[in-house]
Parts: sequence; C-alpha cells; structure tokens
Amino acid sequence: MNLNSSLFDRIRVKAKAKPQVTRQQIGCDHPGCANLGEFRAPMGRLREGQYFTFCLEHVREYNSSYNYFNGMSDNDVALYQKDAIIGHRPTWSMGVNRSARGFREDGTDAPGTSDPLGMFRGRVRDPSSERPSRPRYGLAAMKALATLDLDDSADAEGIKARYKELVKRLHPDANGGDRSFEDKLREIIQAYNYLKSAKLA
Repeated sequence: MNLNSSLFDRIRVKAKAKPQVTRQQIGCDHPGCANLGEFRAPMGRLREGQYFTFCLEHVREYNSSYNYFNGMSDNDVALYQKDAIIGHRPTWSMGVNRSARGFREDGTDAPGTSDPLGMFRGRVRDPSSERPSRPRYGLAAMKALATLDLDDSADAEGIKARYKELVKRLHPDANGGDRSFEDKLREIIQAYNYLKSAKLA
C-alpha cells in the first residue's frame, strides 16, 4: 500500500465536532424569583421571536394562563383564523391574466402598453366569422352512424337520443314479445357500443 498515493488526498474526513456553546445562566424573569431561568416562554402577540426565561414552576404558571388572542375582539380573532388558512399570505383573484390587460378586444394597444412588432394583434379572433368545424369520422364510425340512421353531423347527444328511441321501438317487450326485430336490435346495440368506445357518444 502506497500511503503517498493521490487517492488518499481525495478522502474526506468529517471535521471535528465543535463544542456546544452553553447558554449563559440567566435568572428567572418572574419578579422576586431567584431561581435559574431554564425555560423559554413567548412574550405574546406582536412580539414574535421574543421570549421570557422562567424556572419550571413559573413557566408552568405562565403557560396555564397564556392567551395569544388576549385583548382582541371576536371579529379580529375570526379574521385571524380566516387568514391562518392561507398562512397569512396575500392572495390574488383566480383567472386574472394581468399581462393580457394591455390589449383591447380589437387587438390594438391600450394606453400605456406597446406592441411594436404586432405579435399579439393577430391573436384576436372574431367568433362570428369562424364556421364550426365538422368532425371527420372513419369508415367504421360512418357505418355505425348509418346503422342508427344518422349522418356525420350528429353529435353525442343526438346519437344517444336516437339509440334510446330505436331500443324502445325494437325491444321485444315493446312489440308484445315479437322477436323478429332481435337481429336489428343487436346491430344497433353494437353500433352504439362502438361509437361509445370511440368517444363519439
């Protein structure tokens, strides 16, 4: 083993633990008490981070009578509890896009904003000029729609309504037990199940 190897230079060793600094021995903050103040107790509202130091007997007495909300009205306590839900942090309205407020509906710049390259003007669309796009269905979907006597303009609600109507009309219970429409009913159920699996119904 070569103790002068460069590998030994890369080995890290924990630094020696620093000796813990002991707190100064402080007397109890209770008036007239000569014992050591070993226990901290919060000073109260509006004095967060500040503490009294008491002996065991007086810290127990202080804790039994401590009330953070002492001197606050019921409304103030209710407001504090409401703010505690969000961690006393400010909140903003949902759905407000402050960066988009600088542009008017017609796409022109509002006062105080500039769009020198016109990047955002082309994004404003006129919904009345747009035609609703018709969905394009595959061959199997068109065949299933034809089985239900529908065309490609049918929407999900129309497909469901037509399916219910055909099932009610062709079901043997609606025809006095006549089973002559059973094959047609099976085709309709299969077609509807296909449209449902294709998320069209």
